[in-house]
Order: sequence, then C-alpha cells, then structure tokens
Amino acid sequence: MRSLAKILFILVLVALVGFTLVVNEDKITEPAVTEDLVSVEEETVTADRSLVECIDKGTMKASWYGPGFHGQKTANGEIYNQNSFTAAHKSLKFGTLLKITNLKNNKSVVIRINDRGPYIHGRDLDLSKAAATELGFISKGVSKIKVEEIKIAGLDS
Repeated sequence: MRSLAKILFILVLVALVGFTLVVNEDKITEPAVTEDLVSVEEETVTADRSLVECIDKGTMKASWYGPGFHGQKTANGEIYNQNSFTAAHKSLKFGTLLKITNLKNNKSVVIRINDRGPYIHGRDLDLSKAAATELGFISKGVSKIKVEEIKIAGLDS
C-alpha cells in the first residue's frame, strides 16, 4: 500500500511541476537495435481508491497570471513558473492540491497552491498560464470553475 501511495504521490508531483526536456545536440545517441530491447510482460495494477479523497469546495471564479510574474518569488518562496500547474489563493494552505474543472468545457487539471492572491475583487483563484491554457480560458481571462480538494492518505496532516 505504501509503495502505491508513493507512486501516486510521485506521479502527481511530476504532473504539477511539469515536464522539462533538455536536448543536447552534441550528444545525440543512435536508436537502440531491436536485438537490444528487453521484452517486458504487462502487469495490471489496481489502485486503491481509498488512498485518495476528493472534497467538493464548490464553484469559484478563476483568473490566470503569468508573463509579468514568471521567474519571480511566490508567497511560499519558490520561483514562479507560468508553465507549471500551480495557483494562488488567499487562504488555502501552501501545497494544497486542487482538481479544477472548467464548467464551460468540462476540462480538468490538478494544481498546487504556492502563492497568495488574487487581489481583484470577485476572483477566488489565480491559475498559472499553463493551467488556464489547459482549461481553455486564456483568451477570456476568467472562468467559473468547479473546485475539489485532493487529499492523499498518509501525506496530509
């Protein structure tokens, strides 16, 4: 059970932090020859759904922020990356994971709270540019969203 929780936690963190691909053109390797490949049998893994709980937080109004803050310190001290799946909220604990669903198109993302805001009346969450892009409201700027808090057994205090 603990290994499954660790794997789930690592997958969530990788998704939140984002993927970075660094290509070094000087060190391009040749593709592996088929003889070098090892055959691996597929194994079905069943997840224990009792390890993850989604708590409905209702609907909120979200906006997004990015270019002007990219590379600056956030309220929790980390450097803001507009390409990561993060958000600002006025009071939620730093590190809180939220599943955000755009009510207009039903697209969802998981974000992590790492900053404070928004500071515009009537807005509840400021999402990173990447999250807003994935949710499909970059051009509109704001959207009504459904919010669910994700609690992972053994990781939340």
